[in-house]
Amino acid sequence: MSGTGQRSGSANARQAPRVHRDPGASLTRYRIFALATGVMLLLLCLEMVVKYGFLGGRDSAWDVISYVHGWVYFVYLITVADLWSKLRWPLGRLVVLVLCGVVPLLSFWAERRVVADVRAGRSGPSVPSTPGASA
Repeated sequence: MSGTGQRSGSANARQAPRVHRDPGASLTRYRIFALATGVMLLLLCLEMVVKYGFLGGRDSAWDVISYVHGWVYFVYLITVADLWSKLRWPLGRLVVLVLCGVVPLLSFWAERRVVADVRAGRSGPSVPSTPGASA
């Protein structure tokens, strides 16, 4: 082990190109549950119209939609938090994505926007491409 080999290794680490974090499976999970949340929210709106518009507020078989939507939204929140932490987004973006799951049609828009941002490299701060490189 010569001293020059160690110096060149650390010099390469300092000059390593910077790349954006790859969200990998976190993005896929987010996409699935963003779309599922959007669909369930639309079904929930339909349930409310049927229940309170035509059934006078009586319980019906449609009530299961609200329970399913609640659980899908809960998993959506977990996928949003996972993606947010992996990409090191600001807190404001987390809040916006959480709220997108409660406004009809907004989760579809948010899913498209997040995917476009990640694919364009606008997904968060860049990180060193080698684990030992300094920021």
